[in-house]
Amino acid sequence: MCAEQDENIYLSVIIPALNEDESITHLYKHLKHVLDNIAVDRYEIIFIDDGSSDSTLEIMRDLYEKDKCVSVYSHRKNFGKAQALASGFAHARGKYIFTLDADMQDDPDEIPRFIEQLDAGYDLVIGWKAHRKDPFIKVVSSHFFNWTNAKVFGLRLHDINCGFKAYKREVIEEIEVYGELHRYIPIIAHSKGFRITEIKVKHHQRKFGRTKYNWKRFLSGFFDLLTSLVITRFAKKPLHFFGSIGSVFFVIGLIVCLKLTWDWFHKVWIGDRPLLFLGVLLIIVGMQITMIGLVSEIVINHKEKKRTRLPIREALTHLPDDNDENIRES
Repeated sequence: MCAEQDENIYLSVIIPALNEDESITHLYKHLKHVLDNIAVDRYEIIFIDDGSSDSTLEIMRDLYEKDKCVSVYSHRKNFGKAQALASGFAHARGKYIFTLDADMQDDPDEIPRFIEQLDAGYDLVIGWKAHRKDPFIKVVSSHFFNWTNAKVFGLRLHDINCGFKAYKREVIEEIEVYGELHRYIPIIAHSKGFRITEIKVKHHQRKFGRTKYNWKRFLSGFFDLLTSLVITRFAKKPLHFFGSIGSVFFVIGLIVCLKLTWDWFHKVWIGDRPLLFLGVLLIIVGMQITMIGLVSEIVINHKEKKRTRLPIREALTHLPDDNDENIRES
C-alpha cells in the first residue's frame, strides 16, 4: 500500500539507473508485485536517473504519473552510482531502505528475507551473489576485491559490493556517501558499530543493456580503499596516520645525518655529498608531515567539543543527565 505524503513509510526502495530503458518497466512490475504480495504497508519506490542519454527518464516519468508510490529524481549529468545513492538516501522516508540495481540481475523476490534479518536485529543486510551471472573478469576482480577488504579491514564478506542491500534508517543517517565510496558502505558502517550480515541471493543473467564495469572502476576502487582506510581508522586521530609516515621519514633522515656526522668526525669531507642533502630533506619532510597531523588533530578536537549528541545506541538510567536537554535540542 502506498503512503500519503504525511504518513510514516515502512519501506523505501531506491533504484539508481543509467541507460536502462529496456529493463525499468519490467523491474517496476516485478517489484510492485512483490511489495503488494508481502503485505508491506506504506512503501515507496524511488528511481534515480543518473544522467541517462536514452529514454530511461521518460519511462520513469510515466511510472510516476501512473503510480503514487513512485518518486523520480534526475541528475543533470552522470555523477556516478555513489551520488545516485546519496540522492536516494536523502529523499527516502522509510524505516527500512533497500537498494538494488536497475539491470534486473537482482531479484525482488528476496526482499522478505532481507526484512527478516533486519527484524532480527541487524542494521545492514548485504546480498551475496553466490552463483554470479557476470563476465569472468568481473567475477575474478570481485573475488580479489572482497579478499583485499577482508585482509585490510577485518570484515569478512563474500560480496561487499553487491548493489542489493537493506539498511535500517540509522545507518544511512550516519554515513555520508561520495566519490565511489558506495562500495565501502559496509566497511564504514562496521567501523561505526552497526551490525552487519549477508544472505545468499539469486542472481540473474543481464537481459538488457550492457554492464557499466570497466578497468577505470578497478583503479578507482584502489584509491577508494585508501580513502576508506583513512576514514575508518584515522578520521578521529589523524596524528596517528601522518605522525607514523612523518616519523619514518624523520628517522631515516636522522640515521643518514648521524652517519655523515660520524664520517665528519673522522676527517671525511661531507660538504658535497648528495647523501647530506637527502638526510636533511628527509628530516624536514618528516617534521612537516607530522605537523600536518598535529594541526589536523587540533581542528578535529575543536569540532568534537562543539558536538552535543553522542552516537549512543541505548541509554537506561533513572538519574537526570545534564546533556539530556542538549541532546533533545540537537
